[in-house]
This record gives sequence, structure tokens and C-alpha cells, in this order.
Amino acid sequence: QVRLVESGGGLVQPGGSLRLSCAASGRTSSIYAMGWLRQAPGKEREFVATLTWSSDSDSTPYYSDHVQGRFTISSDNAKKTVYLQMSSLKPEDTAVYYCATVAHFAVVTSPAVYDTWGQGTQVTVSS
Repeated sequence: QVRLVESGGGLVQPGGSLRLSCAASGRTSSIYAMGWLRQAPGKEREFVATLTWSSDSDSTPYYSDHVQGRFTISSDNAKKTVYLQMSSLKPEDTAVYYCATVAHFAVVTSPAVYDTWGQGTQVTVSS
């Protein structure tokens, strides 16, 4: 079983930056994809960005169109910690951001395929 703990949320002004971290523990060897999804008030949960691994050292990032070019997902120790660097933040980026993992090959842009979730961290973009 995988356990996820997010950190790094907060309040930031429009145009600002923020970095989220997600630490994974447990059976991290079973992770196929690890990434970020978000849910704004009154909206459905949506995909943000994720990394998929073909090996411990070979990962591929995927981004939603909403964040492409502004957010960067990375990992510094293969399936143990994943970061989301968010830049040029907009008020519409305000949401609870969740770290989540997928244990099998899947269409990783669909929130429905993620089987383990963190508790979420609030990101608020406001002046």
C-alpha cells in the first residue's frame, strides 16, 4: 500500500509561484504514475500533471492544457517525492491540490484511474 503526504500549499498573488511536494511511502515500487489533480469549489476534480515511469530512472511528464507551459512536474528520487512547480499563477488555479498514484498502465489524464490519494493541500491565488 502507498501512502502520500502533500505540502507546500498556501496563498499567492496572481502571477506568483508556488511549489508543492508529495512524499510517497510504502510500496512505491508498485507505482506506475504519480501526479497532481485539483478540485475547485463547485467543480469536478481535474487532472493537472503526472509522471509515468517505465523504469526507476525513466519518467515521462504529462500536463493538462490549462497548466502546460506554466507548471512543471518533477521527481528527485524516483517515485518517492514528486514536485509541482507552479508559475504565473492565475485566480482560476485556486483549488485543493491532491497528489495521487496509479498502480497500473492507464490513461493518466483521467482522475478516475488514480487509486491512492493524499489528503490535499489548498492553493489560493488572490490579490
